[in-house]
Amino acid sequence: MKPAVVVRLACCVAAGAVLAACAGGPQVSGGSTQELKTVSDQTAAEKRAAIRLQLAVGYYQDGKMEVALDEVKQAIAANPELAEAYGVRALIYTAIGEPTLADDNFQRALKLAPRNPELANNYGSFLCQNGRGPQAIAYFESALHNPTYQSPVNALLNAGSCSLKMKNLDAAERYLTDALRINPDLPTTNANLARVYFERRDVQRAGFFINRLKENAKLDSLSADVLWLAIRIERKLGDRSSEASMVTQLRRRFPASAELAAFQRGAFDE
Repeated sequence: MKPAVVVRLACCVAAGAVLAACAGGPQVSGGSTQELKTVSDQTAAEKRAAIRLQLAVGYYQDGKMEVALDEVKQAIAANPELAEAYGVRALIYTAIGEPTLADDNFQRALKLAPRNPELANNYGSFLCQNGRGPQAIAYFESALHNPTYQSPVNALLNAGSCSLKMKNLDAAERYLTDALRINPDLPTTNANLARVYFERRDVQRAGFFINRLKENAKLDSLSADVLWLAIRIERKLGDRSSEASMVTQLRRRFPASAELAAFQRGAFDE
């Protein structure tokens, strides 16, 4: 999963919010009403788990997976009911190429916190990456229908990308357009919408979104597949100057890429 999503999971800890509330977990009684558990209700073990989890996220973001895994292990030892810890461990296992272990941990996390939208979004991304697109969409939808979800644009982008991967262009357009309404400047949204319209042979609209992408993202931040998409769109639009600029980026930054090989053999319509 994306590191930004992991930060959001851990921010529940760092900002002093309640772990149980983040996970949709237990409540404590207060007279005749049930109150959400807050940080003052945490046990010493829960606080230790929160600190360990925060450390694990930091190590994960730094690419120190073995240390991150050990910190998560200690967080779970201190609080076996901490759903976010299993979620972070799932991301670590995904990063190190252990999909079976990642799947097990995602499922454990969601069993503990079935209404947690971040976990649903992350698991959806994992499922899509592993060829389980229809299941992934169900988890993205679960996140999007949760009124507590603070970052729906993430699930919309993921659902759009996953739909595009499954060649469901109508669904991809719908999700990505909704994401565009929330934040019109995200490079991923504009790149994927350009891809949707290119697949539909609507080159003018594809070009519109490629231009938006170039306005809101640095060329040296674009991936090889996005550069190749832009090259094909600019060629069809007859903009040789923009095409040449993209080709220069592709040659310089991705000399061994499949995309450059496709350009060199003239595979513009593949």
